[in-house]
Amino acid sequence: MFTGAGTALATPFNEEGNIDLKVWEQLIEQQIEAGIQALVVGGTTGEGSTLTAEEFETLLKEAVRITAGRVPVIAGTGTNNTAQTIEKTKKASELGADAAMLVTPYYNKTSQAGLVAHFTAVADAVDLPIMLYNVPSRTGVAISVDTAVTLAAHPNIQAFKEASGDVSYMGELMSRIPVDFAVFCGNDDQILPYMAWGAQGVISVLSNPYPKETQALATALLEDDYKTARKIQGDLMPVIAALFNDVNPIPVKAALEEIGIPVGAPRLPLVRQSEEGLAHLLETMKAYKGVAQ
Repeated sequence: MFTGAGTALATPFNEEGNIDLKVWEQLIEQQIEAGIQALVVGGTTGEGSTLTAEEFETLLKEAVRITAGRVPVIAGTGTNNTAQTIEKTKKASELGADAAMLVTPYYNKTSQAGLVAHFTAVADAVDLPIMLYNVPSRTGVAISVDTAVTLAAHPNIQAFKEASGDVSYMGELMSRIPVDFAVFCGNDDQILPYMAWGAQGVISVLSNPYPKETQALATALLEDDYKTARKIQGDLMPVIAALFNDVNPIPVKAALEEIGIPVGAPRLPLVRQSEEGLAHLLETMKAYKGVAQ
């Protein structure tokens, strides 16, 4: 699918709260120029749950047009409704997405057998590579290693974004899945340990404002240069903590605005960061010198 750093893109809104396609193009071009290897549209960081179907399709269509094949575009099409997920994933395929990322069903949740049935139904219905997304802190349900191994046997299910935060889980997962099954880190503070376990990259929030640095970290790990990787990850830790001192994507949108990409405020029910939180974020960004100037 890709190796290295991929970015879970923030969605830009103008002052009226509508998507801003001019800023969308600015953000995508900034990412590609910095060496980012993949882009995710409409995921958690992209506020996919508050996008209308028309807005999501517009963002995806424009991302495909702007990237023009330079990097893969991955569409966040997961919902807690299997039929809706199938419909959304089919539309993503029609619009030119290179893959679909499916979060576990949230709120209604389900059993492990239900997860297998849900993801299999989607994979059977579409001809598009699928990435499973394990983020139990958001959805309230985790994909067990047994379930991941079962689903990895499906030819259309080709990747896994692991954001549980459990390094032991990651170790067991990597020891049991097929060697050609792609796994990506989903937590910026764990890029080093996850890629040390064998993840082939990261899908990052951090890389919105820091694409060069995130790609430099991923590159060092892919080259087994752990001395460099430890330095990069260590230097980035205060920035990462500041980017997650409120609900994602509240801080990262503020960070993007600070570097000149006016993505606007998040949509309700999310609100702008507190003055205290913003001051801490900006102070941390100012103190960070970067590794890829």
